[in-house]
Amino acid sequence: MSFDNAYEALTAAEPDGESRWAFGTGFDDPLSGVDTTLPAGVDGAEFSRYLLMLGDDALIASHRLTEWVTRAPELEDELALANIALDLLGQARLLLARAGQADGSGRAEDELAYFRDEREFRNVRLVESPNGDFAQTTARLLVFATWRLALFGRLAESRDPVLAAIAAKGVKELTYHRDYAAQWAVRLGDGTEVSHTRMQRGLDEVWPLVGELFTPHETELRMATAGIGADPAEVRAEFDEVIDQVRTAAALRRPDVPELAGVGGRSGRDGIHTEHLGYLLAEMQSLARAHPEATW
Repeated sequence: MSFDNAYEALTAAEPDGESRWAFGTGFDDPLSGVDTTLPAGVDGAEFSRYLLMLGDDALIASHRLTEWVTRAPELEDELALANIALDLLGQARLLLARAGQADGSGRAEDELAYFRDEREFRNVRLVESPNGDFAQTTARLLVFATWRLALFGRLAESRDPVLAAIAAKGVKELTYHRDYAAQWAVRLGDGTEVSHTRMQRGLDEVWPLVGELFTPHETELRMATAGIGADPAEVRAEFDEVIDQVRTAAALRRPDVPELAGVGGRSGRDGIHTEHLGYLLAEMQSLARAHPEATW
């Protein structure tokens, strides 16, 4: 079906006569036509929790990066950050859709994104931290993309064929994300005195949140044992190797700062977050919650 203008496309009736929900990330089931049968011996509820962790990481990281739109130092970097955000949003869609299918709840990706409360989100605290300046965002993206690429490289061999396919696609995207952040880290770190200072400060500011990435939740450990997840030690080894290579090229020192503590040993994977997530969700979810039945 073709239209003469965008307004006609918005107001045209759907072939099935149904309206579209106004605030969704898309209107087609991203897992449509895919065999979503769970691997033998895998608990659906626990697998769903694991998928929420991975999906929430991507969703919140994506939202933070979109905050740079109209604010990035150069148009090229604004487009790059927006595209990275879209990649992560695509990963979030697939992972949240799989999570709603795995536990038998039938919850759609949009319901999980827009209608869960703060304590129900399972993302690591790194991705919810404020952007800061461009150097701090670069440092956070470098840490996040390096960690996630090491993780997804192993999830591509997951016993769950759906997660393996999502991870395999994600590896290609995350390779670019990591390389983009690494190039900027080197450019800033090995640049002027001012850019070096800012890049080092950015790395220092995000480093207290690194430890949480490698303190596996019991769900992550069980998924690794079941052949669904990844070995945290292998992921950490690759992460350290890559970060040290970038840090050396950028003339940056490894931060010597204490890890940000959780609450009673619990943190993002348990739904215990920093004060920043509540404000982020209020912005991200406000319109959908104000008009939950809106269609167009």
